[in-house]
Amino acid sequence: QVQLVESGGGLAQAGGSLRLSCAASGSIFNINPMGWYRQAPGNQRELVATITKGTTTTYADSAKGRFTISRDNAKNTVYLQMNSLKHEDKAVYYCAANIAIGTWVTRNYWGQGNQVTVSA
Repeated sequence: QVQLVESGGGLAQAGGSLRLSCAASGSIFNINPMGWYRQAPGNQRELVATITKGTTTTYADSAKGRFTISRDNAKNTVYLQMNSLKHEDKAVYYCAANIAIGTWVTRNYWGQGNQVTVSA
């Protein structure tokens, strides 16, 4: 069974920084793209950033220049470094990964979600 376990997050002041981590574990054959999403109250879940196994990255406009996604393939872990936090970054952040659990079987997995709160 595959699990994505998130850590980090919490409370930061506006202009401050937080780092999220997400480690995949279980019967993993290969991990393809990994990413971070977020969902604020009353809003739909939205993409924040993605990273391929080859470390090509994409960012939502709201994250560009402030957030950095990275991954450690040896540890099956993806990170999101969030700098210059704004009040509107407050949301529950979810990691996601497309994981091959066999030669021909891939599935999308989600982390449990991690609250990020930004105070004025």
